[in-house]
Parts: sequence; C-alpha cells; structure tokens
Amino acid sequence: MVQLNQDFINSIAQDLPDGLSMDDFIAYCDKPLRPSLRVNTLKITSAALAEQLIAKGWQLSAIPWCADGFWFTAPDNVQPGNTVEHLQGLFYIQEASSMMPPTALFAALDQADYVLDMASAPGSKTTQIAALMHNQGVLVANEYSSSRTKILHANIARMGVSNTAMTHFDARVFGEYLYETFDAILLDAPCSGEGTIRKDPLALKDWRQSDIDEIAATQRDLIISAFQALKPGGTLVYSTCTLNKLENHQVCHFLKQTYPHAVEFVSLEHLFDGADKACSDEGFLHIWPQIYDSEGFFVAKLRKTASVERLKPAPKAQRKFPFAQVNAKTFAELQRYVAERLNAELNIDDVWQRDDELWLFPHGIAPLLPLIRFQRIGLKLAELSKHGIKLQQEALSALGAAADAIELDEAQAIEFLMGRDIALTSSAPAQGECLVSYQQVPLGMVKHLGHRLKNQLPRHQVRDKLSSSLGTVGNE
Repeated sequence: MVQLNQDFINSIAQDLPDGLSMDDFIAYCDKPLRPSLRVNTLKITSAALAEQLIAKGWQLSAIPWCADGFWFTAPDNVQPGNTVEHLQGLFYIQEASSMMPPTALFAALDQADYVLDMASAPGSKTTQIAALMHNQGVLVANEYSSSRTKILHANIARMGVSNTAMTHFDARVFGEYLYETFDAILLDAPCSGEGTIRKDPLALKDWRQSDIDEIAATQRDLIISAFQALKPGGTLVYSTCTLNKLENHQVCHFLKQTYPHAVEFVSLEHLFDGADKACSDEGFLHIWPQIYDSEGFFVAKLRKTASVERLKPAPKAQRKFPFAQVNAKTFAELQRYVAERLNAELNIDDVWQRDDELWLFPHGIAPLLPLIRFQRIGLKLAELSKHGIKLQQEALSALGAAADAIELDEAQAIEFLMGRDIALTSSAPAQGECLVSYQQVPLGMVKHLGHRLKNQLPRHQVRDKLSSSLGTVGNE
C-alpha cells in the first residue's frame, strides 16, 4: 500500500493542473507500473525483435513517444532480464517515461557530433542516445556516483555502444572544463523522485520541503553548468522523475532569468500524438502518473540562441595522456584480424594503444583529450601477446553485427552464456577461433576443436541461470 506524506499531498496539490484530480493521482500512485522495454537498434530492428518475442509468447504494445519502446507482458516462466535476448543487448528494460528525454533531445535535431549526458547511470538514456546517434560522434557519459559507474559501463558494453567517453565528476565542472563544446546536452537531474512512487511505495514516506529546497539549489547549479557547456545554437533537455514545480519549471525559468538573451523554450506540444495532454504553457511536459499510466516525469527542451560569458577561465591542460595512436604496422595486423572475424572496417585515427591494449575511441574525441580527464574512452578492442591478437568481448558486441558466425539454437546459446562448451553432433576439421551467434546477433568467441566448441566467454559474464521459452535453466 502506497504511503504518501500529508505534507507532500498538501504541497503537490498546489501544482496539480486543472482537469486532474488528487483522487486519481493517489489511485495511480498505488498501481504497479506496466513493465516496458526499449529495443536496441544498434543491434536489431524493432520489427525483428518484436517478431522474435511474440513468437515466444510475449505481448507487446507500442509506447507513443518512443518509436522503439514497448510495454510488455512476458510469459509466466520468463524473467526478462535473464533471457538470451537481454544478455545479447537486444533490449533494455526501461521505464516508459524515461524514454521521453532522449526522444525530445533528438527531435528536429539536424546533427549532433558532440553530446553530453550529465547524469548517466545506470545507462538507459545513455544507450538510447547512442542508438539515436547511430554510434557516431562523441557521447560523453558522466556519472558522479562511483558505485554506479560499473553498472553504467556494463550496460554500455552489453548494448554494443562504441561512441562513449565516460567521466566521473560532479557535473558542475562541465561548464568550466568544456565551455561551449556540445551540440546537445541531456541533464536528467538528480531529484526528489516523487514520480517513482509506483516503483517504491515508501519513497515519499519521509518527504520534507527542506530537502526539496536543497535539491533545487543543486539543480540550478547543474543547469547553469550545462548551459555553459552548450554551443550557441545547441539544444538542452532538462528532465527529472519528480513532480513539484520548484525542481522543474522554476529551474528552467531560473536559467532564462539568468540568460534572458540566450535561452529559448522549445515547445514539446507536438513531440508525439497526445503530448498536449501533459504540456504546460511554456511547452514543458509535466507528466502526472494518471495521464499516460506511467511514472511521473518532467521534460523541458531549451535552445541556446547566443554565446554567454564564461564564468571561470579555462583550466590547465590535462597531464600526459597514457594512450598513443596506433602505428601503421600494428593497425594493419589488427584490421586484417577484425576483417576476417567480424567483417568490420576500422579507422586508424580511432585506434589507440596503451601497453599491449588496443582501444577503439569515438571518432572526434582527440580535441577533448587535453581538456578533461576521462575515466574510460570507447571500448577495448583487443590485447596483444606473443600468441597474437585476442579480441575482447565488448568489441564483439559492438562490431560483430555483420560477421560470419556459427549460428546456435536457443538451447546452445543458453549453454554458451552459462559458460559451458558446446558439443557438436558430428566431427569436422578444427577451425580455431570462431564467432558464435544467436538469431544472427553475436554472442562471443569459441575455439572450434572439431568435435566441440570450447567456450571463451569471460568468466565475469557467465550466468548461473537463464530464462528461455522452455522455462528457467540453471546450474545445479
């Protein structure tokens, strides 16, 4: 049973729009959320994945504001996060409302070579942005919480994202370090989380106005930093998963009051069919749970119409960078290896080396390298050893979509993801290292020994239990 603090009810009643009732709000807060997913178009089309899932007994219905989003009902014996399709990175289990900010950011956006996601973990919006960028350009994904950076990286790798550069900062630094650098910025700001009550019935039990005031002060700092980091002509989307106007409308108005000559509100009234039901006078989307049967959410889109004065001078250049661009000989060897196994084409300018590691950096990252310290850039392609080149699992995930591979059935794919070798029904000449796939999407590398496929899945990615159309499979 949902528990709503009376102080919260009294406060939010002042923000509830005409035409919406408090009774409906409370009733929807007590309803469980409809589960939803977003198809990862870096690896598969929405139509193809829908066909696969429906054939396995899933029910899907389209989410109006995300072309690749679906509400779903999975078969009773299936855990969606433990399916082969999920582990392949074919979809992300993502709340429907949270798909709206990236959609708004890229609506009518002609080009975005440099994009910043200021608060990225766990990665739902970051990976959605990467898909909308088609893995091109540079996507800086920042996360302040050190405990959440690992899950952010894991999701980026699972989804086959290759154009990210991860940072680990208080996002208030971006206006200083990367002044007027980005074509588009998403600030999905830390907030009081009033809209998440349907996931956590106790989320608002201890709601206090003093907490809201403190959070809003941080949000004002963050939106100034975002605006400083945005290029003139660039687009900023500010979003939260909360409902009060202090953290939402007033933060946007604060920015406009600070830079009245440079801030333009962009109406989201026509973002999707039915958007007008949640649209404020300014063109913001103030999404109450009962409007779309979703989480509560807020989305505002702003355009920077002119340059603004820099608040702090440019900091000193970063210390010596530990990577160097790969030499022509090593690149040629790597390109032959990648072409043979993944049918992939690399650009020598994007391949960098550190000791015996070869990395694929986002195209265009070089100008940013002296300006700010990155925690992780792009993806680790391969390691060099006396035995030759060893491709890494995240490279297979991002680059292997067009590769020739040994196709596994669902039962074999589950065996592979559980770390087991795959027995072959008949012997054949050993073929050495090979890629294996399921439904034409790469799973990982094996060593073909003639009578079996020796599993080379990294130990940290081995799963103990998996769900399939036949039920849950697990190690004894």
